[in-house]
Amino acid sequence: MKAIVKEITQDQLKSELPKFKVGDGIRVHTKVREGDKERIQIFSGIVIARKGSGIQESFTVRRISYGEGVEKVFPVHSPNVAKIEVESESEVMRARLYYLRDRIGKKAVQVKRKRLN
Repeated sequence: MKAIVKEITQDQLKSELPKFKVGDGIRVHTKVREGDKERIQIFSGIVIARKGSGIQESFTVRRISYGEGVEKVFPVHSPNVAKIEVESESEVMRARLYYLRDRIGKKAVQVKRKRLN
């Protein structure tokens, strides 16, 4: 059964995805439909988790907005995700960064980072 599902979903997988990992700072360009119009909205933050594989693969992005932590889960291969840009790379020692949820202020976004230019 798995082979059949894998074969059917193979053509829906995106081939040109940037390499990003947990802890990286990224910008996710999502398509937003309002009535009959469509626009691109950007959500930037730190990747705190990646889950799944194949067509079910998703990642969670967290940012601080007006003092509140905001998290969004994006499917990697969704047609509504127009583009993913990597702003900064990081050197983290964990697979999930859920401990950032308990932090307040600047500590909530401090991850050991390498800048990309």
